[in-house]
Amino acid sequence: MKIKHIKPLLAITGFILATGFMHTNALAQPKNDPKFNKMMNESFRAQGIASLDRIDQDETQKFCSDPVFANSKKAEPIREKIQKINMATIKQPSDGKYIGDWKNGEKIAQSGRGATWTDKADTVIGGGCYNCHQINPKEISYGTIGPSLSGYGKLRGYSQEVITYTWNRINNAKAYNACSNMPRIAHFKLLDEKQIQDVMALLLDPESPVNK
Repeated sequence: MKIKHIKPLLAITGFILATGFMHTNALAQPKNDPKFNKMMNESFRAQGIASLDRIDQDETQKFCSDPVFANSKKAEPIREKIQKINMATIKQPSDGKYIGDWKNGEKIAQSGRGATWTDKADTVIGGGCYNCHQINPKEISYGTIGPSLSGYGKLRGYSQEVITYTWNRINNAKAYNACSNMPRIAHFKLLDEKQIQDVMALLLDPESPVNK
């Protein structure tokens, strides 16, 4: 190859690499598309207790808005960073107690009320856990988006490691899976500490029907 061809070749190579780098960053951070922003602003309205701040995306939501990139090898460092950010938001129980009342936990898991525009601000928010999981094996109506939790404690044991992991997962599942379908229960204040303790009991109390 003649020397005179090297500079143009290097220039082309540099352009390709730069383009690829910019494309990767564009995928990591969604473009500010005026048409998309206009559509979002016109499609949603504040009503009842549901305000428009619900459509504002944080770093985790922006990242997961492009599932192809979010699940790619290239995105692994970003994915790990986001999981660490979410893990840092999790608070362990203030009273040191992880396990509450499984009977209340069952009621919370069954309830899908609260936090919608048709609810009042003082409506107690439920977990809606059965929308995605099988829990009590006697319940015939449940979703299958998430794994079955029937026999949760009986199958996994009741060690502190299992208890802490379960607490963390309920509080903020994205600490383990950046783009988990599970809502960030504590992050968005969907359930309070006492309610989470009761749901923990539903899963981990040996007397709960889940573990019978």
